[in-house]
Amino acid sequence: MTTDLEQLRSDLLASIDAAAGLDAVEALRVHALGKQGAITGLLKTLGGMSPEERQEQGPRIHGLREAVTAALAERKTSLERLALDARLAAETLDMTLPVDSVPAGSVHPVSQVMDELAEIFADLGFAVATGPEIEDDWHNFTALNIPESHPARAMHDTFYFPPEADGTQKHLLRTHTSPVQIRTMVKDKPPIRIIAPGRVYRSDSDATHTPMFHQIEGLVIDKGITLGHLKWTLETFLKAFFERDDIVLRLRPSYFPFTEPSAEVDVGYSVVNGKRVIGGSEGWMEVLGSGMVHPKVIAACGLDPNEWQGFAFGTGVDRLAMLKYGMDDLRAFFDGDLRWLRHYGFSALDVPTLSGGVGA
Repeated sequence: MTTDLEQLRSDLLASIDAAAGLDAVEALRVHALGKQGAITGLLKTLGGMSPEERQEQGPRIHGLREAVTAALAERKTSLERLALDARLAAETLDMTLPVDSVPAGSVHPVSQVMDELAEIFADLGFAVATGPEIEDDWHNFTALNIPESHPARAMHDTFYFPPEADGTQKHLLRTHTSPVQIRTMVKDKPPIRIIAPGRVYRSDSDATHTPMFHQIEGLVIDKGITLGHLKWTLETFLKAFFERDDIVLRLRPSYFPFTEPSAEVDVGYSVVNGKRVIGGSEGWMEVLGSGMVHPKVIAACGLDPNEWQGFAFGTGVDRLAMLKYGMDDLRAFFDGDLRWLRHYGFSALDVPTLSGGVGA
């Protein structure tokens, strides 16, 4: 019987190695290991053997089954790999085909508005500054004159990383792009004119708030800067962004730890067909926070507040996009719904320019 097992093993392994396709491999599996298979039949004979014969022949039969099973799996994997290689070689993409033959992508409204803002402020002499999204406590809070007791530092409003080994809280997801202003003032010498666009994170979620959103802040540090410079800059910016000359601003006294005095900026709107449209003064809508940079912030960055003054402002990019392009729910910005993107998205060739109109 030993000779018969060796011959069966040799024949089966040779047939498996020569199998030309997955169907042939499956047929060999059924022939060897199926209910009526050759090896299955040998396994059934073990019950009729004496203990001595079973002890001698059992390992040989089981070894034959394991060898054939491994050979079948290896040949199947090899054939599947060959089939995949052949399919990938056949599924080529002709890069010379006209672009009209494939679905067109679109630029997300947030990306478009970011470009519009950069274009407007570049014309006003502002550079674009960036910084890390994972910040430390000093840049995000302390240097901005935000006290330890301020609610913005609370766990329910800020995403903190786990404490350090010594128990101190060192890092967090930035809650605004103001740390970029601090880094710029520490690194560069005045005069400074920058905008700081980017993603920020706060623990909030509803129709007009999301845990991650986009913000743009502006900073000017120079000699002789006044609140009048701030108002003119914001007025010029909003007229260019909304592409209307009837933009009316209203500055309301407010409080921010990093500016003094501080002002909320409202823009006038009109009601057209039951909807609010920016422009006119039938009503007021808050769009910006702003103010003169606090002397303590200037001093924290190593500058003399008696020599240098400045103003800062900040607004949500997503909110500006909603106001300009008529979107109602901020959460749709992050849903990835292709129907929404096709409706509100922009062509890659819709490059904002002041001469052609930033909303072109």
